[in-house]
Amino acid sequence: METCNYPCASSPRTFDITEHYKIHKHIPYKMRQRITFFHKNENGVEPRALRIAGRSLSGPDIVAEREDRITLALEELPIELQHVLREAQELYIRWQKPVPYTTIGPWSSKIPPGLHVFYTPGNSEKPDGGRLCRLFRTAFGPLDCSSTSGSFTKLPSDRFSHSTAYQFYHILNDLSHFSSYIEQYVCVSGNSDCKARAQRLLDANSVDFSYDAISHVVKVTALWPHERQPLFINAHPEHRTEVGIMTPDSPPHLDQHEIGVTGLLTVLGDDSRPSPTLFSFPSRHKNAARSSFSSSFLRPWGLHPTMQLKISSSKPPMEGASCSLHTYLTLPRTIFADKYQLGDELFLSSKNLSSLRYISQPVDLEAPSYAMNIWGSSVLLELQPPNTRDNQPWTAEVPLHLRYLAPAEKGYRNISVPWPVVFWACAAEEGMKFSNNPFDRDNLGYDGLFGPRTMFWHVDPKPSEGENLYHEIQVPVLDLGLSNRISSGTATIVMMGLAFVIWKLVSVCLGMGNNGSSSPKSGAGRKRKRF
Repeated sequence: METCNYPCASSPRTFDITEHYKIHKHIPYKMRQRITFFHKNENGVEPRALRIAGRSLSGPDIVAEREDRITLALEELPIELQHVLREAQELYIRWQKPVPYTTIGPWSSKIPPGLHVFYTPGNSEKPDGGRLCRLFRTAFGPLDCSSTSGSFTKLPSDRFSHSTAYQFYHILNDLSHFSSYIEQYVCVSGNSDCKARAQRLLDANSVDFSYDAISHVVKVTALWPHERQPLFINAHPEHRTEVGIMTPDSPPHLDQHEIGVTGLLTVLGDDSRPSPTLFSFPSRHKNAARSSFSSSFLRPWGLHPTMQLKISSSKPPMEGASCSLHTYLTLPRTIFADKYQLGDELFLSSKNLSSLRYISQPVDLEAPSYAMNIWGSSVLLELQPPNTRDNQPWTAEVPLHLRYLAPAEKGYRNISVPWPVVFWACAAEEGMKFSNNPFDRDNLGYDGLFGPRTMFWHVDPKPSEGENLYHEIQVPVLDLGLSNRISSGTATIVMMGLAFVIWKLVSVCLGMGNNGSSSPKSGAGRKRKRF
């Protein structure tokens, strides 16, 4: 039998990827969407309660999490976005709402709240020149982003090949501006369903945008929390729509790194009734059961605040596996960590820290916040749990430093610092692949700093009642109301000092003049006295 390397010239079923793109341009692309409801066993829906009529599905309201994933071709996107993506090799946007949540579905991955961007240009020698930042400002509102080279931090390229080249972060509490952008630039005029879905993004827990030049498609994913959801789906006649109503299950021989689900699947327009299904898949992100953490800044804050992490358990989630506990911090430019301070092993041990695994570069230790263009920095720290490895609570402390901020009225400025994420990183079995997970979420910032066989067991954040996942710190700065008086007082003191110096100089000069005129007489008197 003849063998050859891909692409094989003698086989009609293989062709170069560039030829695939040429062919793809002549094939009408239909948008695909997948809608998944994930509920507890006691909140299920009977199959006979579901009504399928043509390309619509309806049924009673369901208490569940909901994930919508839409897959689009570049030609279906706004023109400005098409231009940006054609010049990119990878672009991943991750937004997380600043509220704690515990998932019952396969969406256990966590990131610090806010807007995260991970980007690799198509040509590393030619930055985007600010086009990407202009798009972000149009879509998400007034972001402090000027260009890739000026505002982004560069990620290490010598660690693992699955990491992107640049990273950007911005504190963003909601997606109101993004929702309006979709209504205006994406939704066709008169498409009320598109506008309604754009409005629903305001209630989502997370929204992801993923593009890579290999697949040449865009995936937009939104996740809504566990609550009562209306069960009514009306599919577009030209779009493929798949609806799943799932619940956790444990098929036989389910491994520790796998997740099992069962439920009903329906392809609207193709199926006349839901099809039962049962399957399992490996998952790189899972919840660390019966474990949580809280984050706070020790008082008084001062200009060198300390973030304290209170962790409920030091017990690893996997028995017999190599696991280490980490925290990943995303720090705006107003606050930073000193890599030289975190390089002292004795100092780290006193804070229940093991080592500094990664810190983004560059981090200017002296520059004030208003003199910087870069967004900030990210830090990965390995924690040092007690040796007992039981369910007793313990604490770790992360020393940080505030930058000098611009003057403000009343002499104070408030800054926000996102909560970090805390997770166990465990080595999976040899040969384990996570690519078969239909709900996988990658390019989160920290996952690119580990090997491809790493499993992440996430510790749930537990803020106090009524608090979100942002720390608010009041920083003392120059009081603009007092600055005029300070300037006037300083000028007065300088003038008084200058007058005093001039007066002393004049006095010395006058004194020298008097001494010079009387010295001959005194000299003559002394001479006469001798004779």
